[in-house]
Amino acid sequence: MDETGFSLKDAKIAMIGLGLMGGSLALSLRHNCQRLSALDTNLSTLELARVQKIVDVADSDPDKVLADADLVILACPIPAIIEWINRLQDYIHHPCIVMDIGSTKRGIVKALETLPANFDPIGGHAICGREHLSLKNAEPALFHQAPFALTPLARTSSNARNAALQILEVLGANPLWCNANDHDRILANTSHMPYLLSSALALIPTEEAIPFIGSGFRSTARLAGTPSSMMLGVLLSNHDNILTALRQIQGQLSQLESALENDPTGLQAILDRAQDQYHTLMQ
Repeated sequence: MDETGFSLKDAKIAMIGLGLMGGSLALSLRHNCQRLSALDTNLSTLELARVQKIVDVADSDPDKVLADADLVILACPIPAIIEWINRLQDYIHHPCIVMDIGSTKRGIVKALETLPANFDPIGGHAICGREHLSLKNAEPALFHQAPFALTPLARTSSNARNAALQILEVLGANPLWCNANDHDRILANTSHMPYLLSSALALIPTEEAIPFIGSGFRSTARLAGTPSSMMLGVLLSNHDNILTALRQIQGQLSQLESALENDPTGLQAILDRAQDQYHTLMQ
């Protein structure tokens, strides 16, 4: 793709997906580009976007949204992102940058590789979010100071890289360049595993525990409130790394179980190591 020198303020951007992430992106970008259009299948979401003037064009018709876009941002669940990558060439025949914000990268990057030569693709993932999804929960500050992984392809031009960085500057996010394999391996431990642990924790208490639930349980089990429809595609697309992480967690839990039953001194040593590691990771 020709490198024409991307300028965000002059760009016509099309967003596919207006949920929490896509909506928050739209709220940040709407006054920083020439035109912002959005595609979504949910009619109430489209109506909210129109009433609140979140985008210039909100429609369920791809022809009306994608026709002359300079940059397409894929902000839908992972299976839908891959489906749209396979459909973009039906609507766009001119040079166009394509960026996704999916939570796993290997399958998406593989699909982006298959795009025709008029597309300039780059992978992305904003490492932030909330358990309450949908456009009504969107907020422009969602990305502020958040890590934002960027996973360029071998074919990604400096123009697409520059476009991504201009977007991140508006969002106030911190770019983190990495490859898709490293991204998925690391996020299995820092994002996908916490969701599974929260889900497991939420399944243990019964209703009799409700009056006793405090901030510790609420904060630890919070991610279990995320709709499974959003997380299932994430888990299945990174299942090998998540299975490895699950086995590591099971090993740690076995050590804790053994120490709790037989070795109070060893238990304290494990907890002290965990505390030290926590402070190292959070610095």
